[in-house]
Amino acid sequence: MFLDKSRYAKTPTDEVTDARGRPVTALRLRRLAAPPADPVTVEDGDRPDLLAARHLGDGTAFWRIADANTRLEARDLTARVLDRVRIPRA
Repeated sequence: MFLDKSRYAKTPTDEVTDARGRPVTALRLRRLAAPPADPVTVEDGDRPDLLAARHLGDGTAFWRIADANTRLEARDLTARVLDRVRIPRA
């Protein structure tokens, strides 16, 4: 259902019924454990994918940074210059 590198790739699913009585597949909530991480200061021009490429070696792993900061929306992490962002250790 999801790409292998997606944050949801290994998330368990449940079959549920929607309001119209149709069966649908729903993702279970992911419980986020605080991974070991190092703080990094957001610089002008930073984006989550650029931070992931620089620190994790994979720009598509931006979701790992969002998870380490318990944020659903990764873009919020780099919205303000000089904010501190936790970068998970590889």
